Amino acid sequence: NPDDIESMTVLKGQSASALYGSRAANGVILITTKSGKKNSGFGVEFNTNVQFDKPVDNTDFQTTYGQGQLPATGLVGAKPTTTAAALATGNLAWGSKMDGSPVIQFDGSTGTYSNKSNYLDFYRTAPSFTNTVALTGGGDGGSFRLSASDLRGNSIVPNSYLDRKTFNFNGSQSVTKQLDINVVANYILENAKNRSSLSDGPGNPNNVQFLAPNIDQNILSPSTDANGKERTFTNDTYVTNPYFAAYNFQNNTQRKRLISSLSAKYSFTKWLYAQARLGYDNINDQRISIEPTGTAYRSDNGSMTQYNTQTNEFNADVLVNGNHSIVKDVLGVDITVGGNIRKSSYGGTQIGGNGGFIIPYFYSLTNFASRNSGYIANYSQNQVNSAYYSADFSIKDFLVLSTTGRYDEYSSISSTLGRGIFSPSVSGSFIFSDLYKMNNVDLGKIRVSYAQTSGEATPYANAVYYSVNNSINGVYAGGFSTQLPNLFLKPYTLREFELGAEMKFWGDRLGFDASFFARKTKNEIINSTIDPSSGYNNQYIATGSTQNRGIEIELHGSPVRTTAFSWTPSFNFTYVQNKILQTDGIVNNPVTLGTYRPLNANTAIVAGMAGPQIMAHDYVRNAAGRIVVDADGIPVQGALKAMGSTVPKFYGGLNNNFTYKQFNLSFLTDYRFGNKILSGTNYYSIYRGLNKITLNGRETGVVADGVLADGSTNTKVVAAQTYYQTLAQRISSLNVLDGSFIKLRQVTLGYNIPKSALTRTPFSSVNFSLVARNLLTIMKHTDNIDPESAFSNLIGYNGIEGTSLPFTRTYGFNLNFKFKN
Repeated sequence: NPDDIESMTVLKGQSASALYGSRAANGVILITTKSGKKNSGFGVEFNTNVQFDKPVDNTDFQTTYGQGQLPATGLVGAKPTTTAAALATGNLAWGSKMDGSPVIQFDGSTGTYSNKSNYLDFYRTAPSFTNTVALTGGGDGGSFRLSASDLRGNSIVPNSYLDRKTFNFNGSQSVTKQLDINVVANYILENAKNRSSLSDGPGNPNNVQFLAPNIDQNILSPSTDANGKERTFTNDTYVTNPYFAAYNFQNNTQRKRLISSLSAKYSFTKWLYAQARLGYDNINDQRISIEPTGTAYRSDNGSMTQYNTQTNEFNADVLVNGNHSIVKDVLGVDITVGGNIRKSSYGGTQIGGNGGFIIPYFYSLTNFASRNSGYIANYSQNQVNSAYYSADFSIKDFLVLSTTGRYDEYSSISSTLGRGIFSPSVSGSFIFSDLYKMNNVDLGKIRVSYAQTSGEATPYANAVYYSVNNSINGVYAGGFSTQLPNLFLKPYTLREFELGAEMKFWGDRLGFDASFFARKTKNEIINSTIDPSSGYNNQYIATGSTQNRGIEIELHGSPVRTTAFSWTPSFNFTYVQNKILQTDGIVNNPVTLGTYRPLNANTAIVAGMAGPQIMAHDYVRNAAGRIVVDADGIPVQGALKAMGSTVPKFYGGLNNNFTYKQFNLSFLTDYRFGNKILSGTNYYSIYRGLNKITLNGRETGVVADGVLADGSTNTKVVAAQTYYQTLAQRISSLNVLDGSFIKLRQVTLGYNIPKSALTRTPFSSVNFSLVARNLLTIMKHTDNIDPESAFSNLIGYNGIEGTSLPFTRTYGFNLNFKFKN
């Protein structure tokens, strides 16, 4: 719950991983939750937040030609003249020019053959409401904070929402002068109703964006006929009626989560203490998925599956810290020594029905003639045992030398080569402005560091494991993993070198922080495909290696600062040069990450290139660079090749904050350059005749600008539908787009009511703020999509886009009251 957060601190670099382990390989975000204060008395705080998500139409499809397709003869498309023809072309815009004449619809009704293009009417402006109340108290010996929050959020997709209730307790007590106890507990109860399917499969309502332009999306509702069957608008039954997907499909999740910790700190002296901590994180998920009776692509009465999963993590650590000045005001030492045990497990069950519901529309697992159940195959347990230290030595606080070390022993690594690995780091900083006084220089600091981090393998990568499968005639079948065990896996390592400088001038009116970094991984664990004739399909191998080099620059300051007005800008810039040094270690085969079935393309890790790369089929060109076409006049498909990385080379942002008396105004602009996107929307818009590039040749046919294999100039005339549909299927490089953008990300306007105006009220402070997010895309190079659109949240599918929710623009306000003690 954001209302429970006191502060967030970002720890960069590998040094942070010495204390936090392999999961800190990319840095650490420390979240400090709010707590009560000693001797503060009793307090009450109330916060309410309201926001509205409005869908944004990024499409710029052609609106000249309507629904239809190429007739049996001729080059020009025609509008449908029968119900069957209308049903066959609901999402095809290869018809004739729209002229406002009558046209038959997929349901037999008559409409006008003119542009409607109102697919956004399917969605809604989605309000969300969050209310939080917090009680705080504190006396001589302790303090507490207790909060309860209620979130009621709606999706832009109708009949989809999220309800979340969060309870937080943070309490501390001084048992004696030396012993302090702290307890933190968070309980979250979350119910998600009908989360949208975002895949390229059925049940995804977002296919509504590909309606032919003359079809009014409102005629798709109601979504069922008189018999309760899905009303389809195309003969492709896997393209689900969006209203049927929203109101009949079910994808409901309930999550119960407990995050808790208990810590005890005993201070031996002012400079020496010991601390013990226990942490527990438990997640229980129940998901119910229903494909309802009447679904067009199902021959039975539907299906239902219930998943129950549980994730647990237990952490225990003990540390001793000493922070002492060995030579007063000259030499100081801060040393921490500790150990940690982390245990985690995941598992669950699933049960589903066979043969469709006995009683239509009665959605219960008891409403099946037979059911199947079994354990989820990727049940796992894992444990990491660690010991660590950190030591900081400072000379007059201007020269600091730090060193850390961590030894991790991973249960997921075979004992063949040893399960443990030691990860050291060393760093130093020199504040030269304390030693050499310079005019107008407030701070001058240089720093350098070197660190190593290790990481573990996927559980059971070194063993064959078995599973219980669905029953056959009442007898449960068994199965074993198709993954070849690797007894020689070892932890991967990441080494990083960083050199940086930080300076501040003129009373902190201007400052910068700049750094150069170089990171290299070794023994990255890769899931490698092997020959199925071996009896296995894949094996995890520790052969990957990646190199990252780059710079980070931050400029900040307060150019204008008076008693009533201030302007505080900050700008950050990051450049990263990424290179895959090695994949499988033998012939460096590309490692496929994610695919989008219709695109004939994928993302992959390719040795010698930045990763991940989009692999797509480009044109075949002759020695003179001209496109080669076949005898039918359509470009020939080239080999699969790398088209660019999905990872940006440059990214950053500009933040400006203005204050005037009780008012505060801030706005954030961010940018990203140098990455590619594999777009499913672009493919579908070309194949279905919606993309504006398909306007060329609608009346006369298309003559491709290219040559035949013998070098002669192509003169073949091809009907536009035939040409562009074949082109889309063959040349998937057409769907590789530049993902660069500049966006006005957020604008916030706040007002604090003066305390003098609250003297006769029960409030000690009142704050009101207006916020808007995703206000404006200043620059982008992606037609018809937002450059941040995604196909999946799985990391392997990064950079792939298709049939996703429309991007949203958010408007809202926040009101905070603090009551007097």
